[in-house]
Amino acid sequence: MSTVDTVACVGAGVIGGGWVAHFLARGFRVRAWDPAPDAAAKLTRLVDAAWPALTQLGLADGASRDNLTVTPTLAEAVDGAGFVQESAPEDLALKQKLLADIDAVTPAGVVIASSTSGYGMTEMQVAAATPERLVVGHPFNPPYLIPLVEVVGGSLTASWAVEWAAEFYRRVGKTVITMDREVPGFIANRLQEALWREALHMVANGEATVEQIDTAITDGPGLRWPAQGPCLTFHLAGGEGGMAHMLDHFGPSLKSPWTRLDAPELTPELRDAMVDGCLDEADGRSIADLVAERDRAIIAVQRAVKESRDG
Repeated sequence: MSTVDTVACVGAGVIGGGWVAHFLARGFRVRAWDPAPDAAAKLTRLVDAAWPALTQLGLADGASRDNLTVTPTLAEAVDGAGFVQESAPEDLALKQKLLADIDAVTPAGVVIASSTSGYGMTEMQVAAATPERLVVGHPFNPPYLIPLVEVVGGSLTASWAVEWAAEFYRRVGKTVITMDREVPGFIANRLQEALWREALHMVANGEATVEQIDTAITDGPGLRWPAQGPCLTFHLAGGEGGMAHMLDHFGPSLKSPWTRLDAPELTPELRDAMVDGCLDEADGRSIADLVAERDRAIIAVQRAVKESRDG
């Protein structure tokens, strides 16, 4: 892994171009391919637009936009690459064929990752000759700024490929969730989609305006989430009793009509899993420690947002 100095990016749209910018900023040579006739021009504009932000974040030694090569063929893009990131449109038949084509021309042993935002690798790797090296590497837009990548293999993916991809992403500055099993939409998109669908319901029913919904997040729970996600947020809602007290006290509200989604049964097993998970994530930090951490983060986020808006 330490010898990888060239990455191939297949697909040069918003997501693929974002990956190109990220890998360039981390000091890699990038070889990109996209069948669109204006792909090179669009990709150059995207990288140029991202470069000021990447420069502000800090470029790796040797990072340069001159390290980008847009190739005329797929085979030339993957030639000599130590890792391949596919970012084609979300079309299952297209993904199946493209991943098989990439697999056919990529050197043996090189991991191939797909940026799919919803398909499982099991359904995408069916036509590949060596499906064991195909994994999902799902980013969040823009990939050059948002650190999250969700990694999961398919039924034919070898465990070594998942482990290699996860470690490679970490080495290039990503925050990695290695999923134990496939689920449509993965983790982050499912959470995001639940919020989005409820927002659409409220607008459709005249219960809230678009502006009210956005303000409810940006000036409400969204301020807490950069430091602590929804689980630790509710852990603190239980006071000194933490998640255990929160579930025991507020558990019945799961049956209240606060969302159009059906709530799962709060079984003893689910309760214990949530309590134990919060304690594991807290990693020895007390409720008071977590409250102080949350408050510092909220203040920092508020100041940063205000500074950004004020210009």
